[in-house]
Amino acid sequence: MLDHVTISVKNLVISREFYDASLSCLKIFRVYDGEAGFSGYGSLDKASFWIGERTGQLITGTHIAFTANNRADVDAFYAAALAAGGRDNGRPGLRPHYHKNYYGAFIFDPDGHKIEVVCHRDEEAMRPRQQ
Repeated sequence: MLDHVTISVKNLVISREFYDASLSCLKIFRVYDGEAGFSGYGSLDKASFWIGERTGQLITGTHIAFTANNRADVDAFYAAALAAGGRDNGRPGLRPHYHKNYYGAFIFDPDGHKIEVVCHRDEEAMRPRQQ
């Protein structure tokens, strides 16, 4: 439904380092660096997530959720995001109050935006059965 999302950041260099490290676990990479202090992240040549440097006070409270292909990618994102300067907002784990297979992790980025990565798959059902 969405084509792209843009959030404001205080320091483009710091935010690039954070998103380069944490989104690469999801195979989302910086595909655009251009004029006017913006960077775009996506796959191939399509950027769907944008960061743009802004002066003055930023308004945070933004919540953006990225899809992961599996629970291991959620775990990898969380570890990479913490290592890159993110702050914990919810360790990886099941969130059955959303639905029984909702496996997510939550981070505050360097500017306080709420970034989530979620896998909706029932990984137990996809494993081969032992005979």
